[in-house]
Amino acid sequence: MAKITVSLDSDLAIEVMLLAGTRSPQDAVELIVRDYLARGRRTEARTGDGADRHRVADRRSAPEEGR
Repeated sequence: MAKITVSLDSDLAIEVMLLAGTRSPQDAVELIVRDYLARGRRTEARTGDGADRHRVADRRSAPEEGR
């Protein structure tokens, strides 16, 4: 896998290290980016994608029950 270099403000790097619980800024940023991507995939799996719009449209047009 290709590697890249990113410059960060030192305060931001320290906050990321504390949040991730690591001693290396590189490890901390990598963990947070991986978590961000995994969270996006989980959300997409729960909510569906653009091809699933017809299911949402059908629900909105149905009358509400129990009111």
